[in-house]
Amino acid sequence: MTPTHDKPAHIESPAARLAAHAPRTWQRMLSGRRLNLIDPSPLDIEIEDIALGLARNTRWNGQTKGNHAWSVAQHSDFVVDIVRRLKPRASARLLMAAKLHDASEYVTHDLITPFKAAVGDVFKEIETRLTRAIFIRFGLPPVLPPTDRALIKKADRIAAATEAVQLAGFSEKECRSVLNFKEKPLKHVKLTPLPVAEAERQFLAGFHQLEQAIKLEAR
Repeated sequence: MTPTHDKPAHIESPAARLAAHAPRTWQRMLSGRRLNLIDPSPLDIEIEDIALGLARNTRWNGQTKGNHAWSVAQHSDFVVDIVRRLKPRASARLLMAAKLHDASEYVTHDLITPFKAAVGDVFKEIETRLTRAIFIRFGLPPVLPPTDRALIKKADRIAAATEAVQLAGFSEKECRSVLNFKEKPLKHVKLTPLPVAEAERQFLAGFHQLEQAIKLEAR
């Protein structure tokens, strides 16, 4: 009797795996752009769409103190401020990368860490593709150098720890034991959640300032 051999398991490409999850993979933005979530084109990305989405997108699932939510737009601006503190001579390109580090969330929204872990690889793949397209759209390398990525991540964790204590009801001890933050929250700043329109305005204003600074650096 001729022996049989098991066929090797079929390994799907990331694109095929993502496409299998939804028959329609694009979203129409208020700018009129039609952004393909699976294969995003930098040409379909507009900063006005990002600013609007991030200003309306809440951190901590909206479970924060104050009359207004603490938005991803404000978080992004806070991370830029912290990068400036950590590296006073940071280039405008590095600051722009910090500002846009969570820009993919104008489409994906800010999933809290436990939910993001449960969703798994498909979410991470979409997030990565969007981030790379956004960076290319605004003249940044699609993949940041490791040192820049590490600095932004550190600033991100400092921002998150500060938000956790000031806005989300965590103690400093819980930041370490529950949230696993090694970085300490800042004590010399006061976070004030803003109305959506003001958060959007400030995000856009900061973006255009950095855009001009990048042009000056290129001269």
